[in-house]
Amino acid sequence: MHYHFQKPSFFFSFVFITCLLFTSSIKVQSQEKNTLSLTGLKEKVEVLRDKWGVNHIYANNEHDLFFTQGYCAAKDRLFQFEIWRRQATGTVAEILGEKELKRDIGTRLFKFRGDLKKELQHYHPHGQAIIQAYVDGVNAYITEVNAKPALLPIEFKILKIRPAKWTAEIVISRHQGLLGNITQELNIGRAVSTVGDKKVKELVWFHPKDPNLKLDTAIRGDLLKADILALYNAYRTEVEFTKSDITEHDEDDVSALDILNKRKQLADFLPEQEMEGSNNWIISGRKTASGFPMLANDPHRKIAVPSLRYIVHLVAPGWNVVGGGEPEIPGVSIGHNEFGAWGLTIYETDGEDLYVYNINPLHKNEYWYKGQWVKMKTITENIKIKNAASQIVQLNYTVHGPVTFIDSVNNKAYAVKCAWMEAGGAPYLASLRIDQANSWESFREACAYSHIPGENMIWADKKGNIGWQAVGIIPIRKNFSGYVPIPGDGRYEWSGYLPIKERPHLLNPSKDFFATANQHVTPDTYEHWDAVGYTWADPYRGDRINKVLTEKNNISLEDMGKLQTDYFSIPASTIVPLLEKINFEDSFSNAAKQYVMNWNFILDKNSIAAGIYVGWEKQLAINAQKYFVPDEIKPWVNLQLKKVIERLENPVNYFGVDELVAKNNRDVFVKKAFETAIQNLKNKLGSEITAWNYGQEKYKHIYFEHPLANLVSPALKAKLNIGPLPRGGYGQTPGSTGGADNQVSGASFRILMDTHDWDKTLIINTPGQSGDTNSPFYRNLFSTWANDGYFPSYYSRALIEQNLAENWVIKP
Repeated sequence: MHYHFQKPSFFFSFVFITCLLFTSSIKVQSQEKNTLSLTGLKEKVEVLRDKWGVNHIYANNEHDLFFTQGYCAAKDRLFQFEIWRRQATGTVAEILGEKELKRDIGTRLFKFRGDLKKELQHYHPHGQAIIQAYVDGVNAYITEVNAKPALLPIEFKILKIRPAKWTAEIVISRHQGLLGNITQELNIGRAVSTVGDKKVKELVWFHPKDPNLKLDTAIRGDLLKADILALYNAYRTEVEFTKSDITEHDEDDVSALDILNKRKQLADFLPEQEMEGSNNWIISGRKTASGFPMLANDPHRKIAVPSLRYIVHLVAPGWNVVGGGEPEIPGVSIGHNEFGAWGLTIYETDGEDLYVYNINPLHKNEYWYKGQWVKMKTITENIKIKNAASQIVQLNYTVHGPVTFIDSVNNKAYAVKCAWMEAGGAPYLASLRIDQANSWESFREACAYSHIPGENMIWADKKGNIGWQAVGIIPIRKNFSGYVPIPGDGRYEWSGYLPIKERPHLLNPSKDFFATANQHVTPDTYEHWDAVGYTWADPYRGDRINKVLTEKNNISLEDMGKLQTDYFSIPASTIVPLLEKINFEDSFSNAAKQYVMNWNFILDKNSIAAGIYVGWEKQLAINAQKYFVPDEIKPWVNLQLKKVIERLENPVNYFGVDELVAKNNRDVFVKKAFETAIQNLKNKLGSEITAWNYGQEKYKHIYFEHPLANLVSPALKAKLNIGPLPRGGYGQTPGSTGGADNQVSGASFRILMDTHDWDKTLIINTPGQSGDTNSPFYRNLFSTWANDGYFPSYYSRALIEQNLAENWVIKP
């Protein structure tokens, strides 16, 4: 069979220019300044809002800078702020009723209860003052809108609620953090207790080392099947809304839940194993067109309206930083200052362990620890519930941490030990130190305070340096792996934390670039393997990025953008050749086969072959899960695509012992999956193959559904929702768009930086900077993003002033 490989065709420049024209449609105001007075400011502040919706804040002092950041962010994202506040304080049931009680209990159970001043000062030498200034700015806007309810965004009117004031404790909440692997740990423990550690290791891709998965004989595996982490999982779950949240009765609740569940389905496929991911890379000036280092980053999280990310430019004495972060957190977590640029991706870090205790049959609040019964510490909380009486709940803690489950029948208790409960465990806040880094050395020093999440932090500066530092607080486990539950009797303890600077790092690699995409990147020469995780993302995004950067020189920002939105599928290039010798009995399947055999492996949104392939790959994964994973552990173990392809490429022992038999059985497996995929596509898209193009509303697209959209009238729903527009790619391409027909994860935020000229920085957020449906910045970036475009992130004031939408002077 002849394979036809087409050179990838990119229209980056065209898309970029088109997108600039589109986003430029926001009306640019005259240079006349609007004025506002705010109690709490010390001096005058200027806010220049560019036509893409980014606020450039110019203040004369640090306090006013962060006060104004808080004010502007709250103004743009007030409903997002209110839901965050309720999640952080465990007060969701107060507005959504008893269904949220478990969430509120979990939130309060895992609340940071240490020294607040020490916690705030961890993030920056002025951390307490900065965070308080930010909170005061948030509260200034909340005071303003509560005095003028007409200013409240539509969500508050739908739910008939008002926003409440913030405190510093809300900012340092861990509820939204990428915290650890405790759910995976429990599931592996369940699987090991059912089929043994050897079988689990055949199915789960553990590397680069071999973890000990044997359960201690004191652990009763049959008891692990209880809902041990219900409170933890409730605390971490996204808030969802049903009809009962806006009515007095529940008769419509079932239909609303049906709609929400349908929205959350990932087509007819297995759940995406990892919504969280990211790409980043740094390139030495020896490989760039400008002769200066470049940096790219696109963090992959949930795609939602409003966006998880928020772009801001902060300027004051000692501060000149621009980039993206989460709107409810002061500072910038991904971006640049005058000296250098930085970015992040997730680096596998296990900061959680599940401890199992024997409890005293006579006193259920006592657990056995180091040869004696120890009484649990308790905290009593009063939780208000909408349309119900308040509930008094008792929170229990062992020496290791919060107790999530007590099995009184079997006299067992379960607690989660969390490294992120230490001071400094609030996600991304340590970026405040990074925002002022002026060298590789000061960047690394700032990274030493970044406790959560575990990340690949990269750096590029004007001096020509590029570097990588893995960050995150990591326990040292001397006598256990951390990947299965352990007894809490004192035999399995952490031996402190590994200093962050001793985590993997490098400076100016000889290959002149370094890239991470959540895959294993720890060098073989590293020594502290007891502080490195065992499970990582599939390697394909990282492999593709590394291949392109290895082969290419004289790299421009345009090249960086092409790679960041690259849709070449390495899995496709591996799997498709398996079809070559397979013939189908029907002409329709043979015709479909020819499409993929003559394909360039690019998941373009207009490609029929891409549509066929993605349906086929999904079916291969579904069938592999059925075929290889024992029924009794299917709820707990999902095969990564790497493990599926491993079996397809090396069929002996997987499909049979004899080589010829194994290959024949493998081919039958591949053929059946292809035939099922073709039938699925017929059912979904019709019997004309020419209508099976990948990027379409019935297949791969992006449609933003507002959390309250299914609770309101069709007219208001149309105002809240955004899209659809076609998409390409999937979860295994650098341009990551997840595994669902309607994209629910991937890069909402992307940034490209050339350290030679900060005004050439390209950036994008989606669908807009504002969460207010009445704002011109609610959906203005959507088309640009969906077409894989960017807009310029100007740094110099002159260029910012040439592209203004609003110009505000805020006075004390």
